[in-house]
Amino acid sequence: MRADRVFAYGAAAGLLGDLLLGDPRRGHPVAAFGRAAAAVERVLWRDDRAWGAVHTAVCAGGAVAAGALAARAVRPSPVASVALTGAATWAVVGGTSLAREARVIGRALEAGDIEGARARLPHLCGRDPQALDADGIARAVVESVAENTSDAVVGALVWGAVGGVPGLLGFRAVNTLDAMVGHKSAKYRRYGWASARLDDLAGWPGARLTAVLAAVAGSDPRGAVRAWRADAAKHPSPNAGPVEASFAGALGVRLGGTLSYGGRVEHRPVLNTDGRAVGTHDVERAVRLSKRVGLLALGVCVAARLIAKGRPS
Repeated sequence: MRADRVFAYGAAAGLLGDLLLGDPRRGHPVAAFGRAAAAVERVLWRDDRAWGAVHTAVCAGGAVAAGALAARAVRPSPVASVALTGAATWAVVGGTSLAREARVIGRALEAGDIEGARARLPHLCGRDPQALDADGIARAVVESVAENTSDAVVGALVWGAVGGVPGLLGFRAVNTLDAMVGHKSAKYRRYGWASARLDDLAGWPGARLTAVLAAVAGSDPRGAVRAWRADAAKHPSPNAGPVEASFAGALGVRLGGTLSYGGRVEHRPVLNTDGRAVGTHDVERAVRLSKRVGLLALGVCVAARLIAKGRPS
């Protein structure tokens, strides 16, 4: 079976598995990778960019190599190749768990249980929940849904289309390393630099595709494009900016503004200044938009892989 068809069938099966099963409660492969990366960090950590680059190369390179070896081992069997691609896709995408966590918080807000929503918010993002009222929590959820649609679904599918199983595992490894060491804390400002920059590079195509598909799938395509063009570059993240701005325009809401991480207050530019304030009901709207974007991304990535394979060399 051709590699493009292996990806098409496997990615579709993996996304269906995520839709039906979500993430496993125990023994998640990404969690296992995180433990291995933490063990490598304990050996290599120095307050130095070069040592951080070695850490990134060892961990991300190891994931890519493992994927390449596994894909090579099953290559003689089309069924096994599709199964491996499906399992890898299911392991690295997280759209269902993202939607589930967002909806738990949304239901708590709708029930007036703001303390319950605050208690649940850290499962979704790193904001300080005690500093947020109900609308602030809703805005944090919508922003997290937008950003993680790119990180947890679309970006993985893009790299799966490009590199098969090694691309799927490599992208998730890079994204996980960024979450572990890529933030600007005193400990990781230098050591995590390489992981953060590699994540920016790896996330670039998925973020732009997510922004395009949010405009296509949202209720206000022109508003999404307008917000993307006007406000994306104002965001401190080169990849979250286009995604959050496009989601804001597509949903007709304002995102950005003041937020707090770990006691550190940030004042971010407002995205889609013509939109209204985020309300509790926008959590469900963002989740539905995220699901539509994920399905469209699967179609686009499969089609792109089939078209690329069909071109004469």
